[in-house]
Amino acid sequence: MDEVHHWVGSNGGPDFYQVLKRNVEKTTKAGSRWVTTTNAFNPNEDSVAQQIFESDMVAQGYWLYDCLEGSIEVEEIRDEERVRAALTEAYGDAHWADIDGLTKTILYDRTTPDSTYCRFFFNQIAESSDGWMNKAEWDACEADPADDPILAGEQIAIGFDGSVRGDGTALVGVRLRDAKLFILGKWLRPEHARDDWEVDVLSVEAAVKRAFETYRVEWMYADPPWWQENIGRWAVEWGDDYVFEFWTNKPTRMVQAVERFRTAVMVGDLSHVGDPEMTRHVLNAVVREVPQGDLIVKDSPRSKRKIDIAVAAVLALEARADAIADGRLQIKRRRVVGF
Repeated sequence: MDEVHHWVGSNGGPDFYQVLKRNVEKTTKAGSRWVTTTNAFNPNEDSVAQQIFESDMVAQGYWLYDCLEGSIEVEEIRDEERVRAALTEAYGDAHWADIDGLTKTILYDRTTPDSTYCRFFFNQIAESSDGWMNKAEWDACEADPADDPILAGEQIAIGFDGSVRGDGTALVGVRLRDAKLFILGKWLRPEHARDDWEVDVLSVEAAVKRAFETYRVEWMYADPPWWQENIGRWAVEWGDDYVFEFWTNKPTRMVQAVERFRTAVMVGDLSHVGDPEMTRHVLNAVVREVPQGDLIVKDSPRSKRKIDIAVAAVLALEARADAIADGRLQIKRRRVVGF
């Protein structure tokens, strides 16, 4: 199996890998074996290369994972001596490698992102340069769900990103007092769904109702396409000063929301409960540059790598900011009594 860093969910790579591996494993006594060759993987893609690298079979020593990795940091790849040494280390005894030519390419060819050089020249695991969120920064914001859990009756804001057929629908909450994100509902199209699959609208309605009845919802931002009638009904039921439309296809406003979310992650001003689906959607998002700034989108229009929960999370954090700006955050103060 070759180039398994390209075997990702959007092209069916992991399923294909499982079929091949199962058949080999059934006939190992007859001498069957499998081997993969790969470049370093992008940790945001959940490729077959990543799955093998992270497997307990490797950790326990049952599978051999062999890699020569160049010792160099991204900020050092303008240093000719460091680049040449790292290439020599990574290519080992591959005498056919043109170390001089590769060194010149890395030093002077600015048409290729540095992250690509790290992966394909130095064999380093690195994220794509167009990825929106840094995995290490996102993971650093993870909070233990059992530590200060979000309780019924607490003040929250909500973000809603809806679809009907092609994509998923997500409802994300965030606690007002500390910006802790959590999922209130998700309706994601199954990988092998029938062509007529649709989001369960009644289930979404029930989740919104449950959120308003369980928590003190101070602000809700909802993306209107396909859901304008529902959003209008929610505004009537829960108050038009609590439920608002937020058009994610209006670049100026969305660019600002995306930037605020990214900054909050970078400086640790938000947290999340470590939901794997939220993490997957956040890390799936890539940046698309528009005149107003950066938006987040899927890596391709027909990609199976969804970002609906990430969009809902952005809207939730924006709703929180506007709720606080409107003076809706109520902080309980303890009374100090002296004797």
